[in-house]
Amino acid sequence: MPIKLVILDRDGVINLDSDNYIRTLQQWIAIPSSIQAIAELSRSGYSIAVATNQSGIGRGYYDLATLEAMHQKMIALVEAEGGKIDKIVFCPHLDEDHCHCRKPKPGMLQQILNEFGAQPSNTYFVGDSLRDLQAAWAINMPAALVKTGKGQRTLDKTALPESTLVFEDLADFSRHLLAANC
Repeated sequence: MPIKLVILDRDGVINLDSDNYIRTLQQWIAIPSSIQAIAELSRSGYSIAVATNQSGIGRGYYDLATLEAMHQKMIALVEAEGGKIDKIVFCPHLDEDHCHCRKPKPGMLQQILNEFGAQPSNTYFVGDSLRDLQAAWAINMPAALVKTGKGQRTLDKTALPESTLVFEDLADFSRHLLAANC
C-alpha cells in the first residue's frame, strides 16, 4: 500500500506571509485553520512534510536559530491539536546560487519522496505560488494551489492549466482530500 504523504509549502500556506519576509519568531503567525488541517490529515494517517524556500537566510535577514524557532513553534501548534509534522526541509539559497533545491526546482520534493519511499504520483504538494506548482509539476506530482498567502495573486496573474486544483485554504484542501479517500 502506498504511503500517504502530503508535502506543504510553509509561508502563505501554514502561516501568514509577507513580501518583506517572515524575519522573526513574532512575525511567524499561524493560519489557525491550517494548523487544524495539518493535525486532521496527520490523525487520518497522512505523513506531513514541509518544503520551504527560505532565502531570507541567504539574504542575512535572519539566522538558522530563528528559522529553527519558527519551525519549533509550528510543530508545537500542530502537536497541540493532536497532529504531527514528520519532516521539514528548507532551501536557504538565492536564485543566483543555482542550487537544485530552491523551488521551482524539485530538489526538496525529491529529497522528501526519497526519505519516505513515496512516489510523486501518490503525493500531493500544496503551495501558494507558481514556483510551488512548477516544482511539483517537474516531477509529475499532483499540486494544489491555495488562495491564502500569494495564492490569489498567483491566480490573478497566471494562466494555470485547467487541471490545477485550487482551494480557499489548506483546510479546504484537507476536507477535499479526506472526503476523496473515505
